[in-house]
Amino acid sequence: MNNYIAVDIGASSGRLVKGTLHNEQIELQEIHRFDNSFAEKGGHHYWDVDYLFAEIIKGLQQAKQEGVDSCTLGIDTWGVDYVLLDDDGKRIHDVYAYRDGRTAQAADQLHQAISRSAVYSKTGIQEQPFNTLYQLYVHDSDQLSRAGQIVLVPDYLYYRLTGKIMNEMTNASTMQLLNLDTKEFDADLLALLKLRRDQFARLAAPGERLGMISPELQKRYDLPACELIVVPTHDTASAVVGVPAAQDKPWAYISSGTWSLLGVERSSPLNTPAAMEANYTNEWGAYGTFRFLKNIMGLWMIQEVRREAQNSHNYAELAALALEEEPFRHLVPCNDNRFLNPDSMIREIQNSCFETTGEAPQTIGQLARCIFDSLALTYRDSIHELQELTNETLEAIYIVGGGANNELLCKLTADIAGVEVMAGPAEATALGNIIVQMISMGEVPQLHDARRLVASSFKVKKFSPDPIQEQHEIFARWEQIKTKQIKSKR
Repeated sequence: MNNYIAVDIGASSGRLVKGTLHNEQIELQEIHRFDNSFAEKGGHHYWDVDYLFAEIIKGLQQAKQEGVDSCTLGIDTWGVDYVLLDDDGKRIHDVYAYRDGRTAQAADQLHQAISRSAVYSKTGIQEQPFNTLYQLYVHDSDQLSRAGQIVLVPDYLYYRLTGKIMNEMTNASTMQLLNLDTKEFDADLLALLKLRRDQFARLAAPGERLGMISPELQKRYDLPACELIVVPTHDTASAVVGVPAAQDKPWAYISSGTWSLLGVERSSPLNTPAAMEANYTNEWGAYGTFRFLKNIMGLWMIQEVRREAQNSHNYAELAALALEEEPFRHLVPCNDNRFLNPDSMIREIQNSCFETTGEAPQTIGQLARCIFDSLALTYRDSIHELQELTNETLEAIYIVGGGANNELLCKLTADIAGVEVMAGPAEATALGNIIVQMISMGEVPQLHDARRLVASSFKVKKFSPDPIQEQHEIFARWEQIKTKQIKSKR
């Protein structure tokens, strides 16, 4: 029986998950879990990538202790954040976290030199203040000139394990530097940043067998004999691979975690002016696909509220408290940048509500209800946009990731959007990571077969839409709140 290990690292936690195929079922076992967060230093926010590497080593040691002598290994993390390496392969600078405030004005500054429409036409990537394009634009020019290689976080972790440099393409696409036509780094954008193509490693596709873990590491730490497989290193790209869409009817996905990524899988990009206006992105996916999706603020909001409340409730308790509250009383436009990294999420939500309606949520239950109602309404907006942009009627929405466990949010989404919701598996990201390893090693033929395997291996809960009382009034008030928010920005 082959052992496949997924290293799956998100913005708040990471884990190593072992997958095996037994009796035509995928079986998962969590081997090691660890916390993750960025930290403030000298007025900026950074990731501790040495810590992440050390935790991967700990997880592999644990796997060896549990009898795993050999395995394949794939790594996925979040996108956009990068590591600068000198000509000797040493880090030049700490790794900035994408929520750091240094890029607040970067987009406006960069687009004085090249228009937003020109960049979108080239890359198809939505404008987000934290995109790598904008991060590099404001990065110290001396450090950039000394960089022999610029790689994203998961590519760096692969490098630490194998000594081999590459830029995995699904994650590289989030940099807003890849050209949709040439399938390469865009020469004009590199020139604007005063960077060269040879400062970026070759693009590698999911499924490539990269090579064995460093013999030195294996011996020093008593690790399994690991063959590194290039997986979709952007966690959303792996999560989409793990969607159990075994049916042929048109479907969308919501990869629901710290962020909610809502979109469809396409065989070609859709970088039209209308798609740009709606701020949809065309990130590259596994096996020649594109993730046509929209970033929505996601469960970050409830994570921060919970943290500020000293973690006094778990997420199931927060959903139960929300269920007891009056629905749709308090609403906020989730994608407002004020919620990206506020000093206090609770205060920011309260201020937003007060600015638009004159009252604000006070209890933890009211805050949770505000977040879940607002997220569901934001999902509805994006689903309608998505159908208009693709000229396709969606018949199912698959919610995967941690948000699949939130039955209140899943049911709200079905009711408000008027579309059947299929929730699960929560482990879609690790599953997608492992599936690509299985396909690479020939144990599963192709993606379609893998998705059928996921559907038969894991429970997926269906939520059918029911009518909402006074929905027209709710939708009208939601539009007013969004309009007031836009006016207040001006």
